[in-house]
Amino acid sequence: MFLLLFMLLIALGLESLRSLSYVNDASAQIRDRWLPSTRALGDLNNFTTDFPAAEAALLREDDAERRAAIHRQMIELDRGIAAAQHAYGQIRHDAAEDELYRRFEAQWREYRGLIDRIAGADRTDADGRSASRAEARASAPSRAAYEAASATLGMLTDRNVASAREASESSNITYAQARGRVAFAIFLAGVLVAGAMLHVTRSISAPLVDLAERMHRLAASETSVEVQGVEVQGTQRHDEIGEMARAVVVFRNNAIDLAQNRQALAQQATMLQDKLAEEQRLTLLQRNFVSMASHEFRTPLAIIDGHAQRLISMRDRLTAEDLALRARKVRNTVRRMTQLIDNLIGSARLIDGPIDLNYHPSRVDLAPLLREVCHLQQELTPDAQIIEDLPALPLCVYGDASLLNQVFGNLLSNAVKYSPQGGAVRVSAAEDGAQIVVMIEDRGIGIPESDRQRVFERYYRGSNTSGIVGTGVGLYLVKTIVDLHHGAIALDSHEGAGSRFAVRLPQMDVELADVGLASGPRTGRQLDLVSAS
Repeated sequence: MFLLLFMLLIALGLESLRSLSYVNDASAQIRDRWLPSTRALGDLNNFTTDFPAAEAALLREDDAERRAAIHRQMIELDRGIAAAQHAYGQIRHDAAEDELYRRFEAQWREYRGLIDRIAGADRTDADGRSASRAEARASAPSRAAYEAASATLGMLTDRNVASAREASESSNITYAQARGRVAFAIFLAGVLVAGAMLHVTRSISAPLVDLAERMHRLAASETSVEVQGVEVQGTQRHDEIGEMARAVVVFRNNAIDLAQNRQALAQQATMLQDKLAEEQRLTLLQRNFVSMASHEFRTPLAIIDGHAQRLISMRDRLTAEDLALRARKVRNTVRRMTQLIDNLIGSARLIDGPIDLNYHPSRVDLAPLLREVCHLQQELTPDAQIIEDLPALPLCVYGDASLLNQVFGNLLSNAVKYSPQGGAVRVSAAEDGAQIVVMIEDRGIGIPESDRQRVFERYYRGSNTSGIVGTGVGLYLVKTIVDLHHGAIALDSHEGAGSRFAVRLPQMDVELADVGLASGPRTGRQLDLVSAS
């Protein structure tokens, strides 16, 4: 397209030059032919016009000296006429002009011959008068010859002037035509340039700007850049724009792949960080577990060792009653250690394995189970003030007695552990419609408001429990076991004012239990029926 535009501009320039050449030709005709011809004819007219006066003066003059001067003037006129004739003869003319000019030359030679004969026949008589009159009479043929030559020269001059006028008018017309052609060429060149600029803007500049804008957006990691228009319009082109469009598509695909790889790397880095944090947390939990186990086991072992040493040192002075009392204390301490071991093993089993495998439901009366939990906790912590508010009527639920024992044992143990020395802990249970509600209240350190939403998360401990032994799995196990029994647990706590945990479990109909639901494993549908009852 640009080559075609260049060729068109060259053609317009050549046409303009051709138009200028027409003007130059017309001007050359005037400059090289008509102006020199007019100048030469003007000189001929001037010199030939002066000749009759010199002729008359020569014929009238009797003084020899004056006649010689006139004769020299006539010689100068002849030289001027000869120069004008030579100049005119050097110019190319048409046939008519050449014919008129040859006639003028012949007539002028005839006239000059007559003048020369008159000048050569000049003689005077004594007084000179009769001779002058004779020369005057002889001048009539020369005048006729002069008039004929002058008429021919006039015709030649008129023809030359007319031809020069026609040449001038033709030059003006040629100039006007050339000016119109040049103006049209300029207009056409402007249209071509404007069309080329429009084409460049629409077909080159606009796609380039669009591609550059998309490249900038892709460079800014904006992978949602749409390139459908580029793919349809740009990649099908076979020029540099097409190459750039295809490069943009490749760059877009690479940018998307890079973003995906970066996202994958970020996810992997996050996973690695999470795993590292998990490993660090597990390491911390392991240290806490070892610390807690050593603390929990050291106390009952110290009690057993103390009673054994006392029995050895006072074996001769102890009565049977003292021996029985100390034996019971040793057994209670052993039971405490056994329960602690069972709790640890049970917690590990519930956390590490599917909890459903450890779920063996049956009919459970919560009243004696809660009394046993309170009695055992009282033995483990003799200084604790545990207040029981349990009804005499049975509180039957369908569940796993061992798991429920662990639920209420953990709640009561936490209440005692996080209460000030000698702080009262209240355990109560009652029927509430189709549910049994067990509440364990204390007046201990409480739970900060920022921690209440996360206390049931695994391994999470409150921000105010530093210095108190614990692993952070107790309440997580409580929530898991309660959910397994289709129940719910609620917390009401204020920092520094104590906490209250309310466990709601579906009540079991005693009559329904007597017909056989309480014996043997239950299906999911049977559990739903029990919960509904």
